[in-house]
Amino acid sequence: MIAGADMKEIEPKVLPAAPSSAHVHSGLPIPKAIRVKNFSPEEWEVFVEEWVSSLESLYVKVRRFGGAGDCGVDAAGFCTDKGFDGTWDNYQCKRYSHPLRPSDIWVELGKIIYYSHIGEYTPPRKHYFVASHDVGTTLEKLLNKPTELYKKFKENWDGHCKSKITTTKEIKLNGDFRSYVDAFDFTIFSSKSHVELIEAHSHTRFHAVRFGGGLPARPDPEAPPAVPAVSESRYIRRLLDAYGEHLGSPLPDMSALVAHSTLEKDFRRQRERFYHAEALRNFARDTVPEGTFDDLKDEVYHGVVDVTDAVYPNGYERMKATVAQASTVALTANPLASATKSQDRQGICHHLANEDRLEWVVDND
Repeated sequence: MIAGADMKEIEPKVLPAAPSSAHVHSGLPIPKAIRVKNFSPEEWEVFVEEWVSSLESLYVKVRRFGGAGDCGVDAAGFCTDKGFDGTWDNYQCKRYSHPLRPSDIWVELGKIIYYSHIGEYTPPRKHYFVASHDVGTTLEKLLNKPTELYKKFKENWDGHCKSKITTTKEIKLNGDFRSYVDAFDFTIFSSKSHVELIEAHSHTRFHAVRFGGGLPARPDPEAPPAVPAVSESRYIRRLLDAYGEHLGSPLPDMSALVAHSTLEKDFRRQRERFYHAEALRNFARDTVPEGTFDDLKDEVYHGVVDVTDAVYPNGYERMKATVAQASTVALTANPLASATKSQDRQGICHHLANEDRLEWVVDND
């Protein structure tokens, strides 16, 4: 027995909530802020790119900069079309293995102040620090005391800034530049917390894929307009041709369906399905990475094309068989699967007809 040691029963702490089948399958969920802290350098860069896209609604234009010659600018949000000559905000994104400290930012402040002094750009309206391990308490307090920040910055110029602003020369804190520093508005320097970062990211199309938690509620699709949109012309023509082949006489336009109530009802259903798929396409644009809806269309295409290529007495029967098959296609691998309805799968057939990937009237010889 180990001398002086206290032996205790093994008693793991009780989980704060009852475990579920999801916990057994995937393990306990890791808080988003912890995930961000554990991002690799590559993941952090991609995450920052995703997050920066959330800024596009706040500015006329958003751009990323980086590497040699960035002059202290990482992500710039321009409030006008004048770019750096107008009002703009700077976001400095840092990845360190520790919360951001005052010693990590002196050179960044120095670059913004120096390069605005020599006319590379006007001073930003706001300069935000964003860090993978958040901003430390000491720095956060300092950022909220601009007078103290100004004093500490001058004290640390020689040790952190003088020889690190540029590799071509030392920048001394004297003369006109000293006067510029003394007059500079240090209230522009601030930070964005993990909570703010993740909240902004949640409004991008990348959030559900990166952090999970499911897609947001999907809005109801709009009803088809009385007058078809230009974007409907191709699939509507294919439908009319299919109906015409079924009837044995061509249909020149939609008005010809008035004399055929069954086909007119079918036509209305097909348009509703098209708009269901259109609503899903718009939903995908805002909630999942680019290309996800196109991947979904490809899955539907491969799920129905063999049925479409079978022999039918007319195009109407081919269309009906294809649309029926589409409603049975499993889409479990696609990020949009949980938000996809049967009407969407059916409507995608008409999207594919619009793109000439599916045809209803064909030559079977």
